Amino acid sequence: MNFLMNEDQRAIVDLASSVFADHCADEQIQRFWSASAPYDRTLWRSLAETGLLALVLPEEHGGSGLGMIELAAVLECQGRHLAPVPLWTSQLVAATLAAFGGAEDKQHWLAELVSGGKLATLSLAGILSGSGLALRAEQSGGGWSLRGRAAAVPLAQESALALLPAKTSDGIRLFVIDLAVPGIEKTGGMMTHHEPAADLEFNGVSLPGAAALAVEAMRWLAPRAAACLGALQLGVAGEALKRGVAYTSERIQFDHPIATFQAISQKAADCLIDVEALRSSLWQLTWRLDAGIEAEGAAGVVKAWACDTGHRVTHAVQHMHGGMGADTSYPIHRYTYWSRAIEVSCGGVSANLDALGLWLTAAEVEL
Repeated sequence: MNFLMNEDQRAIVDLASSVFADHCADEQIQRFWSASAPYDRTLWRSLAETGLLALVLPEEHGGSGLGMIELAAVLECQGRHLAPVPLWTSQLVAATLAAFGGAEDKQHWLAELVSGGKLATLSLAGILSGSGLALRAEQSGGGWSLRGRAAAVPLAQESALALLPAKTSDGIRLFVIDLAVPGIEKTGGMMTHHEPAADLEFNGVSLPGAAALAVEAMRWLAPRAAACLGALQLGVAGEALKRGVAYTSERIQFDHPIATFQAISQKAADCLIDVEALRSSLWQLTWRLDAGIEAEGAAGVVKAWACDTGHRVTHAVQHMHGGMGADTSYPIHRYTYWSRAIEVSCGGVSANLDALGLWLTAAEVEL
């Protein structure tokens, strides 16, 4: 089995790495965190110009027609650079619309999303929430009435479109929501990794019948969202470990680099095992998705590893830096913040392990 990327895939990764490196040096990210911009608009334009906003969108809709392997590789680059752009959410919303949306929604939204002229957001966090999904939709005439709350939706105040799950009489379905429609109350806030988010309160918001996507849309989107979050966490954790190794190799105590101390070297080895375990589970998931093979279990494994790996690795690396880890003018703390935000988006390790257990106890499981 060949685990290496082909020439085209390597070219995409090289392009993404170059774009992120041009905009996301430590000093540039520090200035971004000190400013009030919701995302890096200059970087967003560069991603649009290079075609990286539409990797998994079919060619007939202006995309590149590539797969989750390519998107995950680009998102790993984004995680390494902590690039403050909504790359995966906007891209998966567009891909979901292309696969399941109505003709009117495709015509209205896809061109704007591909060009980067408008933002789209999504949040599936409520599905694994301990309090349950708080958004409900009831059929009303030929359309839908939406009530309840979607918590901490990324960049909801800056986005024109949202893709959110809601409970219906047919189970959980995805809804395409124009965020400009009346009746949506937005309460803004800031996530730990300096990304704006907002709680969305729906008070009988009326939506057309086509706003509810087919039941299959949730099964299609959920494992792809897991792959995107896992790829981001792989980049964050991998780069944090790389920086931890570099720092401890240069930090001298008792006339020796602290990297030679047993406590540091063993902890770094444990971190490397975590990172590589996440990498292996992620590439299995993306391969299964691109091959059209059942991926629910693989997605659960990725989310569990993303939560555990991100938490353990960044926690260890923070401690490897000693006092420097607490200095907010030094960049390592931002990797910890990003890893915690991804962990929250994944739903936490306990919820994902519970879901995996339920999946394994099902009558038929395709491994």
